[in-house]
Amino acid sequence: MREGTHPEYGPVVFRDRAANHAFLTRSTLAATAGEKTIEWENGHTYPVVDVEISNVSHPFYTGNARVLDTAGRVERFERRYGAVGNALGKAGGKRGGAG
Repeated sequence: MREGTHPEYGPVVFRDRAANHAFLTRSTLAATAGEKTIEWENGHTYPVVDVEISNVSHPFYTGNARVLDTAGRVERFERRYGAVGNALGKAGGKRGGAG
């Protein structure tokens, strides 16, 4: 490999403020995250990057999905596109000329 083509790769702490969770890993963000630091459990000081969401707070990993108004969305879709959908259904669903 050529020297100077890749960014520095070092330890950095990612902190999820919403879930009050942090984890230590290695990243290329270590060089740019030097403004804020945190003292880790092992007594060393590492750069810290604050993130809005992590595996601890993301609905996919936690299983806590947001409640969505799906009935309202379906009704709104039918109001907007219902006439177009019905017209295509009556025409047999064919599009274009020779088919």
